[in-house]
Amino acid sequence: MTEHDPGKLAIAGRADAVARTTAATPFERLSALCAILAAAVGLLYAVAFIVLRNSLLSGLALMLGGLLTTAVMVALYERLRQADPAFALWALLLGTVGTLGTALHGGYDLANALQPPDVLPSLPSEVDPRGLSTFGLTGLAIVAIAWLIGRSGQFPRGLGYLGYLLAILTFTLYLGRLIVLDPANPAIAVPALLTGFVVNPAWYAWLGVVLWRGPGDQS
Repeated sequence: MTEHDPGKLAIAGRADAVARTTAATPFERLSALCAILAAAVGLLYAVAFIVLRNSLLSGLALMLGGLLTTAVMVALYERLRQADPAFALWALLLGTVGTLGTALHGGYDLANALQPPDVLPSLPSEVDPRGLSTFGLTGLAIVAIAWLIGRSGQFPRGLGYLGYLLAILTFTLYLGRLIVLDPANPAIAVPALLTGFVVNPAWYAWLGVVLWRGPGDQS
């Protein structure tokens, strides 16, 4: 019968515990894939909305992007709540409401594209007036997430700075859609191009990579 050294068993147990705490969980792996897909779908939305002006494709991309991002928000909450539980919960609530509002906005556009009504209403969409959820609430959630990233040590600091930039651009888009309305106006066109083609895809793709690696790897 083989005798085991208690010291070696204790060391092995601690090593296993560290491995479990630093490895990505199955849900984090799922959320990582969702983040990378959200980056791709966000880029597709920018192409469809700005370049192709295809309401069917842009509505589908917006709806899918909103649904995919809900998983990312939950994973971020789990990773960031140690820094400030109440603040992380607030970010989760804002982010979830914002992304679900984005999905509803996309579903509304998709429904109108598939079955165009006789007369499209000129009033703002009731589900997401002038992008209140898509840009306003989501931007506020990203500010909270970026602040938590800076405090938690669970993510690269550069990701937090990129989050602040994304939040500024989304707030600018919301104010532009609320006040200016004309999408060709530089006040809307420039932030839309930067957000859709560069910052938003980069933010979610980077999030996906970090979530996939697990909390032990912040590089």
